[in-house]
Amino acid sequence: MTATLTGVGVGPGDPELLTVKAVRVLREADAVFVPVMADRPDAGRAEATVREYVAADRLRRLPFALDDRGGVTARRAAAWDAAARTVVETIDAGARSLAFATIGDPNVYSTFGYLAQSVRALLPAVRVATVPGVTAMQELASRSGVPLCEGREPLTLLPATAGLALFADALAGPGTVVTYKGWRRHPELLAELRRQGRLDDAVLGRGLGLPGEHVGPVDDTDHDLPYLSTLLVPARRDNRGGKL
Repeated sequence: MTATLTGVGVGPGDPELLTVKAVRVLREADAVFVPVMADRPDAGRAEATVREYVAADRLRRLPFALDDRGGVTARRAAAWDAAARTVVETIDAGARSLAFATIGDPNVYSTFGYLAQSVRALLPAVRVATVPGVTAMQELASRSGVPLCEGREPLTLLPATAGLALFADALAGPGTVVTYKGWRRHPELLAELRRQGRLDDAVLGRGLGLPGEHVGPVDDTDHDLPYLSTLLVPARRDNRGGKL
């Protein structure tokens, strides 16, 4: 029987945001994997969320070089390969239903895609599936009361690591802009928000679903942001239904 590896989105941090399907897949899996930082193998956000529904002794940690910069580093590639070997060894031992818990959605800036590709390289017959999850931008929009998009407005999602030019171009456009991974680039993002007169409109989410989280206006004096920060800049809306 073909083994199935399923990437399960577990949301940005609040255990209540898991879907019914996500909980079922996690509970029915023969093995449940969770990502951790390679040098800090303590429980990460995905594991802490999943523990609300799956016993800790059923979880297996896979170390990844999540904090590496500079593209596909040797350390990052080695972590992908090692994680894939662990998954394949688990399948060889008899597991047929395997789940990998990932924060947010497994198809949006997720480590799961790299893991799935690496597993398939070792075991082409494995079936890969995903269970969608609530994204940080959806949670931030909900918590702040700011709609992501209306009418004909486009929605642009980009990582700050892609560079300031993309952010500036998106801000100059007609739609909402959401930026992930802005921690080290935060001062640059703030400067561009000021330049385009958008600072007062922006909403920041940091540590969503975790103790000490922040949801609200951007504090332009606070540059010490965690990696998983979300910046939401809504489209300019002058009147109700104006973008229909």
